[in-house]
Amino acid sequence: MSTFEELVAEGSRVPVEGWDFSWFSGRATEERPPWGYARMMADRMAGARRALDLQTGGGEVLSEVTAPPPVLVATEGWAPNAALAQRRLPHAVVVCVREDADLPFPDDSFDLITSRHPVRTRFDEVARVLEPGGTYLSQQVGPGSVRELTDAMMGPQPVGTGRDPARLRDEATACGLDVVDVRAARLRMEFHDVAAVIVFLRKVIWTVPGFTVDRYRDRLRALHDRIEADGAFIAHSTRFLLEARRPA
Repeated sequence: MSTFEELVAEGSRVPVEGWDFSWFSGRATEERPPWGYARMMADRMAGARRALDLQTGGGEVLSEVTAPPPVLVATEGWAPNAALAQRRLPHAVVVCVREDADLPFPDDSFDLITSRHPVRTRFDEVARVLEPGGTYLSQQVGPGSVRELTDAMMGPQPVGTGRDPARLRDEATACGLDVVDVRAARLRMEFHDVAAVIVFLRKVIWTVPGFTVDRYRDRLRALHDRIEADGAFIAHSTRFLLEARRPA
């Protein structure tokens, strides 16, 4: 069995670019939302003519689409991920755009816009570049996601309302979109060693803002001891699905 220091060293050197979570196999698990976003996205893409995937990460989910539309564009705010996505998506055009920036596309450019776990959703821009009758489909991170891990590292933290489904539904409606579907789920997560915790915190940086191993070593040691005693650290992610259409 690996020691705490060995696990810390391993977790510190794992590459964290992109949104490929295959490294966690056997070390951490997370339930999947019941609606099956990747399948829904692929179904919508198969019937689209011009599609845009916002904040695509390294293109991991978009690369699963087997029948892409004739025109496929993706945006990503972090340049290393954008480069990774372009290599992974040779049939798409990948544009590096900040999450909070205006979209560099003309009005009414796309009949489908998708986004999985966006940092921020500019519904005003979505409504502008979506053509009349077009669809926006997104799976988003909900409020208080993985809060057990955040609290274990930082002490009890307030749960913000910025990712509340009702708030985002209201924002979409205010920008002229018709929200046709909202679903939410709370999903069990298990971390089986502290290396998995470290890689997760290095990768999903908003869980513990400013996380470094040195800064949180004492908390990581306590979490390691807890996992050794209990067999796993249990947390819960929150996810919601939002589908909207621009009126024809």
